[in-house]
Amino acid sequence: MVRLPLTPAEVERGKRLGVLLRRARGERSMLETALDAGVSPETLRKIESGRVATPAFPTIAAIADVLDLSLDIVWAEINRPRRAATPVARHSDPRRHPDPLAPVKAVRAAPTG
Repeated sequence: MVRLPLTPAEVERGKRLGVLLRRARGERSMLETALDAGVSPETLRKIESGRVATPAFPTIAAIADVLDLSLDIVWAEINRPRRAATPVARHSDPRRHPDPLAPVKAVRAAPTG
């Protein structure tokens, strides 16, 4: 089977996915995360580094589940329109550059019980 080369948009989307997963993983070890998701640590490393730009849906779903990431958030983040590279002022208004993980952080910070 011949695999078609990835488009620049697919490569960019893969990089955004990797950044999102890495940030969501935080201080959690790559080994622990990968094993809990049922994937190899090498697979997770390649996804986080952007080397695997189009991983299988079940792989992403398993990793997202372990990281308590909504697939809606993952989809929205990796498919957001590309923004022009503009420097962010040191004391800029955070509402102009929203944190894509804000919904995740809010869920994790919510009191349980």
